[in-house]
Amino acid sequence: MGNIKIHIPPFKTQGIKSKLVPLIKENVRIDNSTLWIEPFMGSGVVGLNVAPRKAVFADLNPHIICFYNRLKSRELNSCMVAEYLHEQGALLAERGGEHYYHVRDKFNTEHDPLDFLFLNRSCFNGMIRFNRHNEFNVPYGHKPRRFAKAYITKIVNQVRHFEKMLESNDWIFLCQSFEKTIAMADENSFVYCDPPYIGRHVDYYDNWDESREIALLKCLSKSGVRYMLSTWDFNRYRNNPYIDLIWGACNKITQEHFYFVGAKETNRNMIMEALLTNYSTREEANDIASEHTAYGQMSLVFD
Repeated sequence: MGNIKIHIPPFKTQGIKSKLVPLIKENVRIDNSTLWIEPFMGSGVVGLNVAPRKAVFADLNPHIICFYNRLKSRELNSCMVAEYLHEQGALLAERGGEHYYHVRDKFNTEHDPLDFLFLNRSCFNGMIRFNRHNEFNVPYGHKPRRFAKAYITKIVNQVRHFEKMLESNDWIFLCQSFEKTIAMADENSFVYCDPPYIGRHVDYYDNWDESREIALLKCLSKSGVRYMLSTWDFNRYRNNPYIDLIWGACNKITQEHFYFVGAKETNRNMIMEALLTNYSTREEANDIASEHTAYGQMSLVFD
C-alpha cells in the first residue's frame, strides 16, 4: 500500500489516534466546502491529518486550546518553542525533578502554554491529568536529559507543521462543551467525535459516563449531519456494551490496536477500536477491517 505519512501534533494525549488516522481518513465524507467539527479535539491529530479547509476544533481542556490559539494569533511560534525548550531542557538536565516540579507549580499558577508543553513532554508517560482544583498533577517522568537536541527539533518541526496548516486553512479553536460545538453545525458540516472511552478513562476534564454518551447521541441526531465516532469495541477481558445499547443504529468499522502498559512483551494488549458512522462507508466494513488489521500491509511514517 506504500508509505502513509502521519503528522503528529506537538502534544501527547491518552488515546491519541495516530495509528487510526488512515482508517479514519479513508472513511470520512468531506470536500473543500465542508465545515469539519471536532467537539473532542484532544491532541488534534485527526484534524491535522484530515486537513479540512474549514474547521471548528473544541475541547474542555483550556490549555491545549490556548496553545493553538496562541499559534494562530502568532503570539507564539516555533522559534519561541525552540528557544524555550533548549533553555528549560538544560535546566531539567541540571536539576532533574526539582526543576520539573518548579515548572509544574509555575504552570498551575500562571498557565503559560509553553510550560504546559514542557510538562506534557517530560511528565510520566506523557499523561495529561488534572485534579479537582484544575491543577496539573502528573509526576515527573525521571528523564533529566529528555530534551536532547534531536527531540527538541522533532517537537519544533511538529509545531512548525501546525503553523503551516493554520496559514493555509480556516481553523478556529474553542474551549466549550460538545453540546455547544455540535450546535454550530450546518447542513454542510461533518462531525468527528472522539469522546473519552466510556468505561475506560476518566479524569477531571473527561468526566464521562452513560448519561453523557446518551446526550452525545441526542446532539448528533438532532444536528442531522453526517458524523463519525471513535470508541472501543472489545478487548481480551470484556466488550463495550454501549455500542449496541446506544449506538446500535450506526455502521461499524473495526481495527485492532495494540498498546503497551509496561516494558514486557506480556504487557502488550490488544483492543479492538471501532469507528461508528450514521452513513454508509466507502467500502464494506469487513474488507476495510481486514486490510488495516495487519500493519505490515502498510508503512506508517510518523512525522
